[in-house]
Amino acid sequence: METTFEKFITNDPKEKELFDKEYNDFLLSEFVLQKMEEDNISIRVLAKKAGVSPTIIQKMRSKNSEKITYRTFSNVLNTLGYKISIEKI
Repeated sequence: METTFEKFITNDPKEKELFDKEYNDFLLSEFVLQKMEEDNISIRVLAKKAGVSPTIIQKMRSKNSEKITYRTFSNVLNTLGYKISIEKI
């Protein structure tokens, strides 16, 4: 028996692509939220340390986040003590 996921996502390339993009956005947002909570850092403090506006941090925390630049995202992650690494999959 085919699951709902298989029926609507796995078997439809367009739906799979959309799902993967939205899931990755969700993971990034959840990562930022979790690290802010672990470090007990506010939006304003993180924004100031990363050199971005609080609005940018708020957008990153949102599940419906808008696109941000690599540099901005990298600065925020560096402020939280992380770096972006690219590897071939």
